Amino acid sequence: MDALVLPGGESTAMSKLLREFELLDPLRERLAGGMPAYGSCAGMILLATEIADAGVPGREALPLGGIDMTVRRNAFGRQVDSFEEDVAFDGLDGSVHAVFIRAPWVERVGPSVEVLARAAGHPVAVRQGRTLATAFHPEMTGDRRVHRMFVESL
Repeated sequence: MDALVLPGGESTAMSKLLREFELLDPLRERLAGGMPAYGSCAGMILLATEIADAGVPGREALPLGGIDMTVRRNAFGRQVDSFEEDVAFDGLDGSVHAVFIRAPWVERVGPSVEVLARAAGHPVAVRQGRTLATAFHPEMTGDRRVHRMFVESL
């Protein structure tokens, strides 16, 4: 495996499967070793080093540690609070139409983390080395620039 893509979904359910299939430690090791990764929404949550409001103990979302950041799950609200917004995105020409579905936001970034986009004053797209994460779902639009940015970093 040359790179990892962690999609949106439900971070606690994804963590449960990572535990059950004994993938947590191997993925943490590969990410620590520099394997490139991209995560959107729940994928962003899992790529964090720390998760605020991780969920019920024993069923919580578990961080893989790919990006030195603290992410808050469902930070923008519940499903009914989902929204779309154009966001300025560093490294891309023009804004990106971002679809936020029960989206997280980043509360803290480490010194080597680049903030690429913000919404409501919070980081919603970040990069550390060849690992990229977005709080929104770029796959929900026809705009492939965020995905292309990741692929071109490989």
